[in-house]
Amino acid sequence: MSAALASVPDIVSEMDGFVRPEVVEGHPRWAATGSARIWREVLRRRLATQRLTGAELPTATDVVRLLGCVQSQEFAHGLWSLGMRTDGLTAADVRAEFDRGSLLRTHILRPTWHFVAAEDIRWILQVTAPRVQKLNQTIYRQHGLDRASLDLGAAVISEELRGGRYRTRAELARALAERGLASEGIGLAYIVMNAELDSVICSGPMRGAQQTYALLDERAPRSADAAGDIAELARRFFLGHGPASIQDLARWSSLTISQCRDAVDAVKDGLDFVTVQGVELWFDAEAAKPGPSSAALLIPLYDELTLSYPVINFPQATGHPHRPGEDLFVGCVILAETNVGLWRRTLQGQKMIMEITLTPGVVATSRDAVEAAAADLAAFVGKELELTISG
Repeated sequence: MSAALASVPDIVSEMDGFVRPEVVEGHPRWAATGSARIWREVLRRRLATQRLTGAELPTATDVVRLLGCVQSQEFAHGLWSLGMRTDGLTAADVRAEFDRGSLLRTHILRPTWHFVAAEDIRWILQVTAPRVQKLNQTIYRQHGLDRASLDLGAAVISEELRGGRYRTRAELARALAERGLASEGIGLAYIVMNAELDSVICSGPMRGAQQTYALLDERAPRSADAAGDIAELARRFFLGHGPASIQDLARWSSLTISQCRDAVDAVKDGLDFVTVQGVELWFDAEAAKPGPSSAALLIPLYDELTLSYPVINFPQATGHPHRPGEDLFVGCVILAETNVGLWRRTLQGQKMIMEITLTPGVVATSRDAVEAAAADLAAFVGKELELTISG
């Protein structure tokens, strides 16, 4: 049993199954059992590890370094993922770091877009790209993208970007079309992704609302590279996401379970673990310590907090407005380690129009916390808040 969790009363090594908190007098109420306490302690520790409670980090790049890679296919939501873990930064501040190139956006895990620190991008790609490329083979075959056409595509893109020229995907598409290569749809997307996975290109600065691409060698000089391997990737994952399982690491990294087991064996002496539902959850015993929080958290789409743990995650309160099986493409509201609602926003001129739908009964006594979280998001994007809360 982990000594780091010994302060939690009646710790058990096996949980009795899924604990679904009820809303009582406007607040989620967890069952008074050892199973519920250990589950809640795991969730609290994850919030602290990811800097969503306790000490925040000074820069968005620091957040990316801590988490290793941060999923970011929805760019605006990705900025909020970074901003809510920092000390008072705005979307403009986070975007400025991105435009300077201290953090980059590329296909590096699973495969989808992630933010990654410039000094980490090469060694992480060396670890993960072979596996992601293997996962991509079916799509390559379906769209007639053999190795010769992918290599030619990377060469054309490299030629187009050489000399510090930043190009949008549409501009790269025109150059590819001139050489008879796929220039739209899935074919275009995977030619570009292949160039990312082959360490040829990465993100350039934003041009208005459009992402540009740049040569990796010009955007992230090799002199600033960090070093790492599979074991280091595992260590970084648990330092930024723990407590988490080997299965969580495999899903996050795209590596096989066997690779992840070997990686954990190599670094486990520097980690601690607790067993929950028969699964070992690894974490940094020296990480920020967890504690209760009365704040509401507006977690964005595809955030590392909610995507990284498919088995032991934040439970939905009874009566939650998200119906099972529906993908509403909205963020979630976390209160007292419980998912109690949904949020969506629309930017319209100088306003951020925000709709929050909560589990029935939450509004009455938690409205101040939810309103404060919405105000923080509006301040982050620099807009006037127009808020509707229902439930």
